[in-house]
Amino acid sequence: MADKAKVVLTDYVWESLDVERRILAGVAELTALRTKKPEEFIAQAADCDALLNTYAGPITAEVMAKMPKCRIIARYGIGVDTIDLEAATAAGIIVTNNPTYCIEEVAEHTMALLLACARKVAFYDRLVRAGTWAVPPGKPLFRLDGSTLGLVGFGNIARHVAVRAAAFGMRILYADPFVKEGQFPEPGRKAELDQLYCESDFVSLHPPLTPQTRGMIGDAAFGRMKPTAFVINCSRGPVIDTAALVRALDAGKIAGCALDTTDPEPLPDSHPLRERENVIINPHVAWYSEKAMVGLQEGAPNEVRRVLAGEWPVNVVNRAVKGKNRAGL
Repeated sequence: MADKAKVVLTDYVWESLDVERRILAGVAELTALRTKKPEEFIAQAADCDALLNTYAGPITAEVMAKMPKCRIIARYGIGVDTIDLEAATAAGIIVTNNPTYCIEEVAEHTMALLLACARKVAFYDRLVRAGTWAVPPGKPLFRLDGSTLGLVGFGNIARHVAVRAAAFGMRILYADPFVKEGQFPEPGRKAELDQLYCESDFVSLHPPLTPQTRGMIGDAAFGRMKPTAFVINCSRGPVIDTAALVRALDAGKIAGCALDTTDPEPLPDSHPLRERENVIINPHVAWYSEKAMVGLQEGAPNEVRRVLAGEWPVNVVNRAVKGKNRAGL
């Protein structure tokens, strides 16, 4: 038992840890917590060899300095905006994510929200439940065939959205500074952001959350969109300036939005977005399906097991740490 490594799980939102315990069996002892902030888990993590992380954070340089033995921080999800990657590299800590476990789910949820905006599905459901059976209150409705979808970011999820949207006859534009025209086989034509905003009937957001993308969908972006356009966000809440979104809706600069993630999250009960008929809000559920849960739970602990066994992990985010990390890899 003394030879086993110590792995601390900062937080989790699923019922069983059987998957984690099976993967780490014989290699490490798992200490599972349900925390939200570093000050709540650091006492247990101070002597950890690895940290499994879902939402608890931010994990800063100061937090890492209090975990001198930690060799890897393995995040269950895709985004790593709650982890200071430069600090991790400087400290010699490998950071991994899980970039493929829910690609199909988020792409499908994006299309579900897009369709709900175009066909006013949520609005009509509320209307009928309130006792009104009528078409006119929801007008206008929109046909997807021939309309334009603008994808902000053209990574794995956005490209899966493009395939699905093209099946509906939509024209696809994408804006991504890291993707070249024709680099991928999925449908879509590269455009500058301004052109994308001006021409799109639906603007779907798929960038990672970075200092450059935080608040990028603000007053200027909304000001360039069509007054009939809908904004869909299944990426990260803070890529939208929430106050600017409220202003854009108030001024009729866009027709509405569908948000699987918000800033803040969750929205306060009194937040103005909660009361609007042209706003759809979901509780950050796009990632979820029963099949995705399997991939979610297996990804991070498998990366930890690899590092503890002296192997280079699969999905390293801070690649500059190779050759100068605490694991000696």
